[in-house]
Amino acid sequence: MKTLLRIDCSSRTGGSHSRALTNYFEEKWKAENPGGNVIYRDLAKQHLPHLQNNTIEGFYTPAEQMSPENKNATALSDELIAELKAADEILISSPLYNLNIPSNLKAYLDQVVRIGHTFNMNENGYYGLLENKKAYLITAKGGVYKGTAMEPYDFMEPYLKVILGHMGIKVQELFSLEGASNGKVAERNKLVLQNSIDLSFKKIKQ
Repeated sequence: MKTLLRIDCSSRTGGSHSRALTNYFEEKWKAENPGGNVIYRDLAKQHLPHLQNNTIEGFYTPAEQMSPENKNATALSDELIAELKAADEILISSPLYNLNIPSNLKAYLDQVVRIGHTFNMNENGYYGLLENKKAYLITAKGGVYKGTAMEPYDFMEPYLKVILGHMGIKVQELFSLEGASNGKVAERNKLVLQNSIDLSFKKIKQ
C-alpha cells in the first residue's frame, strides 16, 4: 500500500489555484492507488516555527549526547522527517510569493533538511538519504514566466528541485500554472494542466 505525503502552503485556503490542482491530483492518485494512505500537511493552518538556536544546536548534537532540552527542540523535526520517510511519493503545491516559495514552506524545509537524517556528506560532498522517493510539484504564478524575460525571476521551481534533490528525492513531474492573475487565462491553463496530470497517470499505468 502506497503512502502519499501532500503538502499545501498557499495562504489562500479558499479560491487557491494551487490547492485546486492539488485536489485534482490527489483524487487521481487515490483512484490509481485504492487503499493508499494520504498524509496531509496544510502549512497555512499548521503553523511551523522558524528555526531557533536551540533547534540548530540539537541538529548538530550527537544522539548519545542529546539532553532533554535538545530532544524537545528537535521533536517537531523528528516528526516531520518520520512522515517524509514514511511516504512513497510527495506532492507539494506552492504559489510564487515575491519570486520564491512562501515562508511557511521554507520553515518546513528547514525542519526536514537535516544532516544525518535526510542528507549526509563525505569526502565527495553532499548526498541524499531519501532515495527511491518521487516528488510531484504543482506551482501557481500570477504572471507568465517561462520563455519570457521574467523567467530568471522565478526562484521557486529551481530551488524546490535542488533542495529535494539534496535529500535524494527525485522530482518526477512539475505542473506549473502561469497567468493566474487573469481569470480566463487561469481557467484555460488549469484545464491544460489537468490534462497533463491525466497523461502523467496514464504513463505510470503503461
